[in-house]
Amino acid sequence: MTTKLMNARFGGMAVLSLVLALAPLGFANAYYYDVAVTVLFNAVICVGLNLLIGYGGQISLGHGAFFALGAYGSAIATSRWGFAPLTAMAASAVIVGLAAFVVARPILRLKGHYLAMATLGIGMIVHIVLKTEAHWTGGPDGLSVDPLVVAGITVATDRQWYWLSAAVLMLAVWLALNIVQSPVGRALRAGHGAEIGARVVGIDTTHYKVLMFVVSAVFASVVGSLFAHKNGFITPDIASFHRSIELVTMVVLGGMASIFGSVIGALILTLLPQMLTAFDDYEAMVFGAIMMGTMIFMPKGLLPSLRVAVKKKLGQRS
Repeated sequence: MTTKLMNARFGGMAVLSLVLALAPLGFANAYYYDVAVTVLFNAVICVGLNLLIGYGGQISLGHGAFFALGAYGSAIATSRWGFAPLTAMAASAVIVGLAAFVVARPILRLKGHYLAMATLGIGMIVHIVLKTEAHWTGGPDGLSVDPLVVAGITVATDRQWYWLSAAVLMLAVWLALNIVQSPVGRALRAGHGAEIGARVVGIDTTHYKVLMFVVSAVFASVVGSLFAHKNGFITPDIASFHRSIELVTMVVLGGMASIFGSVIGALILTLLPQMLTAFDDYEAMVFGAIMMGTMIFMPKGLLPSLRVAVKKKLGQRS
């Protein structure tokens, strides 16, 4: 079983790296690169969020807040305090991680819709603060952000941002897969499947849920910082409720408790609105119909459902 999991993990990483390496061959102009970078950013956040939702069994409707805090942390630290971009990014991630730790333990005691409402409240609070504290954040008018400089090189071109984002995604997937296969991942799955039973055998389920909440928040913070440096300008809208719902939908669509499913979900829900623009006023209706059909016929998400279907076909042939 362990050998199969190892082969699946390395096989998945190999396929992902090959796709990322070959994808630019089909990019005709800067627009394609820009969309691709957005896909990669969303995928990194969803990989972290799936650790919390899919493996930890904890819903979060406020991860757009951690994304925004990472973005504004880097923006303020570089533009106003003169920090180096990488230092600002690391400092923002640490601060966001600490903030997530502080709020996680009381929030994760809740369950079901109470937990969803509590995490939604986090996002609303951050959104309001970013809008009202104009002397720090620029308020509704937004805030300019210095460009990202790595090893003395300014990351400015579309190709540079693509390869940097691809490297970050590969690192995020590798870290997530290692967490899932570690004792931490096994404890998470045990707590998700039978929390009382896990506690009986001595597993501190709350500890691992808090840990995943922090890890997923740090993933979102790092992406937020990268987003801010790439765009050069941010507004409080990046912490909106819609953003958080979008991220959760990507995780659910791709497949909960599936790291590579998170990547697929981010890919589809980032590209689909671009592809449906030809429908004009009916774009939202078509998008909703596709989502409904997918979840009705593939309730476990795209990747897990496809995996089950393939196994059934192979079983019938044998």
